[in-house]
Amino acid sequence: MVDLDVDYATALLAAVLLGVGFVLQQYTAEKEPDSRFLSPRILTDLLRKPRWLAGIGCMIAGYVLSAWSIGHLELSLVEPLLTTYLLFALLLAVPMSRQAFRLPEIAGAVILCTGVALLSSTRSTKPIGLSFGSFSHWPAAAIIAAVAFVAVQFGHRRKGQVRASLTGLGAGLVFGIQDALTRQTLEVLQGNSISVLFSTWSAYALLGAGIVGVWLMQNAFSAAPLHASLPAIAAGEPTAGIVLGIVVFGDRIQISPGMLAIEAGGIAALIVGAVAVARSSAFSGLRKITSHLPGTPPDGSAPPEDPDPARERKVHDPASGGAER
Repeated sequence: MVDLDVDYATALLAAVLLGVGFVLQQYTAEKEPDSRFLSPRILTDLLRKPRWLAGIGCMIAGYVLSAWSIGHLELSLVEPLLTTYLLFALLLAVPMSRQAFRLPEIAGAVILCTGVALLSSTRSTKPIGLSFGSFSHWPAAAIIAAVAFVAVQFGHRRKGQVRASLTGLGAGLVFGIQDALTRQTLEVLQGNSISVLFSTWSAYALLGAGIVGVWLMQNAFSAAPLHASLPAIAAGEPTAGIVLGIVVFGDRIQISPGMLAIEAGGIAALIVGAVAVARSSAFSGLRKITSHLPGTPPDGSAPPEDPDPARERKVHDPASGGAER
């Protein structure tokens, strides 16, 4: 019983770290200019920002703890617990944006987490080490990656919140693939030393998915306030994880009138919760802070440089009758 309590606490701590990490990353990525959208430069620039690095550190720690949770709890329990990072992100965004708590936003995050819980409860998962997860079942991940690619491309043609939401959805789907690859990698580690990771494809695929997911997430964060992208990430990640759990790892969906009703309710809760959180004034308030930092234009881009720095500026001297000097 004590071990189970520790496992639950670990999953919740992972959610806290993820929520804090996402807010800190978006707080910095918000200032990136539109010209860097889907450019590698967005990451090379952010790597020089201490606040963003702190956010990445929190996120990595959160994913390490979530990997531990996946290995010690059923996914039907882990996924709803991890999705509560949306609540913790809200709790941090409120004081940072100097906005007041609003019940609809908190209720929306709770509804979204409930939707994940309902969807997860309708399937029976196999413990780590008992699911098949062979390479032949992984084309499903390629299909999900293609859906993510299409979403990001559509987002590229849009601006503002639509771009952030579609890119966030793409990032969430990639993170869902990453979760499944984490599960596959944990299975490989069963009864083997850590050195086996250097000779297994899933470890390299996990690293690649993580890099792509982080890159897409920063692009989503830079496009609009956090309320436009984070709900899409929070909805896309468990959805992809559930699909891959069924197709790749043999998780079973219980089909009955009652279970179908629960699944429909879970999907509806995901949509309603994402829309409610998307209207959060706390998340949108973060943009007001970043866009009013000294020397930062209202759009959050870098201040324009003087095309001729050596040129002497002319000013009017009232004492000399308006003569220029």
